Amino acid sequence: MKSVQRVHERIANKREDFVQKVSLDLVRTYDLITFEDLNIKGMIKNHKLAKHIADVAWNKLVTITSYKAEWAGKRVELVNPCNTSQMCSGCGQIVKKELSERIHSCPYCGLTLDRDHNAAINILRLGLQSLRITDRCPSLQ
Repeated sequence: MKSVQRVHERIANKREDFVQKVSLDLVRTYDLITFEDLNIKGMIKNHKLAKHIADVAWNKLVTITSYKAEWAGKRVELVNPCNTSQMCSGCGQIVKKELSERIHSCPYCGLTLDRDHNAAINILRLGLQSLRITDRCPSLQ
């Protein structure tokens, strides 16, 4: 039993170390970091995805990155995840696709790129828009 406990502890330590290193790298590299404001608790209710979502510790990455960014005078913005992977980053049209489709190919403007890259561009754009809005209205901060 102790060996199983040690294995779980090592995995937890490796996960913690990874999150700490990634968050530190993000804060050192960027002045603005944007994440999707995902409903992790709701997503974990999907029994097919729950273990995988819990394993990657998304919420922990956001929390630790936010803490380090505030300490370093950087910004973390959480954006609405609605359609970030469906919207074309080139023209803004919604292009419906299955989760298994890994390439974004827009029939409207012809843009073709990796689905995750397309989503990352959309998430950054939403973060920048949010930043402009809160800078104009300090009461929203």
